Amino acid sequence: MIYDCAIIGGGPAGLNAALVLGRARRSVALIDNNRPRNAVTHASHGFLTRDGVTPSEFRRIAYEEVLGYPSVTHYPQEVISVRTVPDGFEIITGTGESLHARKVLITTGLKEILPNIPGAQEMYGQSLFNCPYCDGWELRDQPLIVVSEHERLHHLAKLLYGWSRDLVVCTNGSHVLTDEQKQQLTARGIIVTEQQVAAFHGEGGKLQQVEFTDGSRIERTGGFLTPAQLPQASFGEELHYEKNELGGIKTDETGRSSVPGLFAAGEAASGGSSQLILSAAAGSLIAVHINHELSEDTFSKGESNESIPV
Repeated sequence: MIYDCAIIGGGPAGLNAALVLGRARRSVALIDNNRPRNAVTHASHGFLTRDGVTPSEFRRIAYEEVLGYPSVTHYPQEVISVRTVPDGFEIITGTGESLHARKVLITTGLKEILPNIPGAQEMYGQSLFNCPYCDGWELRDQPLIVVSEHERLHHLAKLLYGWSRDLVVCTNGSHVLTDEQKQQLTARGIIVTEQQVAAFHGEGGKLQQVEFTDGSRIERTGGFLTPAQLPQASFGEELHYEKNELGGIKTDETGRSSVPGLFAAGEAASGGSSQLILSAAAGSLIAVHINHELSEDTFSKGESNESIPV
């Protein structure tokens, strides 16, 4: 059997794409190794009708809905390799299974690499976060710290000022803030330091103090980090797709990559927001473009649509 589309990754982008394509009567292979990036997250926010949902509950509901369509087949496996073949693509899974598809949509997203600071790993997802829109409300009006070596630090600090006026901005030894930016922040009562963080201290994942390399400490109850991000997928290099600045798959606005028939959605392509609703929306949009391309193939190349399920 040749699937119309193989979707690699079962996050919100992949699941929503599977839903759209399944409803379009396209045969879909949904391949997911059940290792979501947001596994440390206790609740996801900003998704209408699902505000506060746990990632595990979201996936349970989503899979129940998506697999209600006989046009979608779930493969709970890891993908080892993807290569082009005359009729589209061949996908090899960790069990050695070979799947064939006309189109491939990669939605595996990014993996995060936290700063090498003691305590960061234990507190990430509980009192240290990376997305203000996801977790800013829960930390509102608390004494917060922002630790980042990224050039977006100034923008992030200005955003967080809307959730808490008790802010400490730390460049962790880097010089990513200009003198003008520092003055702008300090004029609002925001403390700016370029010291390196030695450790985050607390109990049960709850931040209590931040220690700097000079031995000084400040009391904080929460904060935000900007982890380094790398592509989650280790497969696909043999496809020789063009990469974006994050090392992910470079796509146009329709999700098309430089490889004909290969699409990417969500963080695998954009490296953008980690919000649940934006990833799901990206999956829906790209699925529409994939279905359009499959329709064009049927008519322009004389292909039959024998994969339509009963």
